[in-house]
Amino acid sequence: MNLAVYTLGCRLNQCESEAIADSFAKAGFTVVGEEGSADIYIVNTCTVTAKAEQKARRMIRLFASRGASVVVTGCYAQMAHKELEALGGKLHIVPLERKAALLSLAGHINAAMLSGMDLDGAIASFTEPTSSVFDYEASSFSYHSRAYLKVQDGCDNECGYCRVHIARGHSVSLARDEVIRRALELEEAGFNEIVLTGVNLTMYDHEGEGLGGMMLALIPRLKPTTRLRLSSMEPDHIDERLIEAVSSPNVHPHFHIPLQSASDKVLERSSRKYSRSHLEWVISELRRVKEDPFLACDVIAGLPGEGEDEFRQTVDFVSSMGFAALHVFPFSPRPDTALYKARDRVAERVRDERAKELRELSDRLHAAYVARQQGRRLEVLLEKREGGLWHGTTGNYLKVDVEGAAFLSRGAIVSGIYRDGSVSLC
Repeated sequence: MNLAVYTLGCRLNQCESEAIADSFAKAGFTVVGEEGSADIYIVNTCTVTAKAEQKARRMIRLFASRGASVVVTGCYAQMAHKELEALGGKLHIVPLERKAALLSLAGHINAAMLSGMDLDGAIASFTEPTSSVFDYEASSFSYHSRAYLKVQDGCDNECGYCRVHIARGHSVSLARDEVIRRALELEEAGFNEIVLTGVNLTMYDHEGEGLGGMMLALIPRLKPTTRLRLSSMEPDHIDERLIEAVSSPNVHPHFHIPLQSASDKVLERSSRKYSRSHLEWVISELRRVKEDPFLACDVIAGLPGEGEDEFRQTVDFVSSMGFAALHVFPFSPRPDTALYKARDRVAERVRDERAKELRELSDRLHAAYVARQQGRRLEVLLEKREGGLWHGTTGNYLKVDVEGAAFLSRGAIVSGIYRDGSVSLC
């Protein structure tokens, strides 16, 4: 039987989807892309924006129209069970709090079908066993050349626009020794790049040694050639110890910071727990320990309280800091959040104009960053081979063609000179 997993949202969702796909592959299922024909589609949803929820509903309807069984999980499934059930079809909702139990679903399906059940009946009869948010431990990855290692879940912040903390619950961290064990296991399995991920990664063990302390314990145990990449780094818990950790050659020069705004007024209005001055310190420190790193950030256009002056503060900050890319989101009021019924909301027309301006700025900043890379020696993870030519991602997150690597295999990390979208080995 064929399985497809469709993922929306963060890298943590990608990590969890990988582990679920791996569990099905080990049980004898063939894992295919979502564009292919599958007997079961698993949709791992996101609730960060109304657009993400709309896309989830559209894909669920599409997969159901193919006559397949559709399993829906993730943050949106946690928050809107009845809304999703109303979509009809052979639909099965597994709330986020029981998502890890899907690691046992493939074995249950095989046993149930051997006893005479059809596929949909087998899924419907699935009773989720006791599970942990850290049960995701994929040893092979169906869709990626790099490995994802989940080390944190949940969030203790209550940002005024976000309901992920409602869906995911309080912050929890995987024990440091277990992080190290799993990382070494992935390294032994042949992965040269490991992505550390979480809902709020920098909140890892934030009352103890923190993410930086865990990484400083992990890095000496890794091979010198193994690379770490970090998922989004919330700025409020980026400290000196974390800066020290990411200075290691084992850590790729690529960092994604959910900035959201550079106006202290808007940050306070949104219950963000940092200031513009702290953002300046974070960015300067990352640049101090890494040569011209790829710095990306999230920006929300039109947050409540964002007047023209506050918006200009954000535009000027992003420009002066020289980010390499912006991920721009128009403010999307989410139910059950503090800003859902805010009276000082920005008009939608103005919000959308600001989002457009930010995206245009992102294009210019990205072009400037790429231009600065000309002639530099960069590392590349080989990901996909087409027509004898490898395509991959550099350590500083540029998508490139790789010349002279025909003899190498998927997942290898190579080094070469970057020019005009290509890296030539030398």
